[in-house]
Amino acid sequence: MIAIFDYGAGNLRSVENTLGEIGAAYTLVRDAAGLRKASKIILPGVGHFGQMMRALDRMQVREALIECIRGDVPFLGICLGLQALFTSSEEAPDVQGLGIFDGVVRRFPREARVPHMGWNELELCAPSRLFSRIDPQPYVYFAHSYYVPETHAAAAICRYSVPYTAVLDAGNIFGVQFHPEKSGPIGLRIVKNFVEM
Repeated sequence: MIAIFDYGAGNLRSVENTLGEIGAAYTLVRDAAGLRKASKIILPGVGHFGQMMRALDRMQVREALIECIRGDVPFLGICLGLQALFTSSEEAPDVQGLGIFDGVVRRFPREARVPHMGWNELELCAPSRLFSRIDPQPYVYFAHSYYVPETHAAAAICRYSVPYTAVLDAGNIFGVQFHPEKSGPIGLRIVKNFVEM
């Protein structure tokens, strides 16, 4: 069972539509028990890092989510769902992320126009199963003001004032900073690649 975790994210419906379009069965999950039954987990996210993490804590799912990710359940974090994998964010310095990876999510430099919104190119820098049958120079849709710095687990980077992690691939853990649900056929293919793993 593919579980989409519903903590109230604004892009939930478009993620559901994407899975529907590729014919993937899924279940909306709102508790730890649902997460523990999942064969794959998708965590969509938009908005504020602190609000998201506080919502996960209020729903008492932080430990179950960490347990599933560390227990080799395939995981796909979208936008804020990628950022949540890290220790903390400058957007809410007093709030802990999931801590799957060490590192701080940063705000784009002052000179950068934020949010970074619109289409931009991915620079593929490591093999990833998410990239099967996609263009070697894909353009995808971004909407964010904070970013994950380049990391050893980056499979693709994007450049917007600074280079940053746009796709993360580490075993069973995947994350995309862009919105595949708004990225046309390439976004559909990336989600389909995750579903078909």
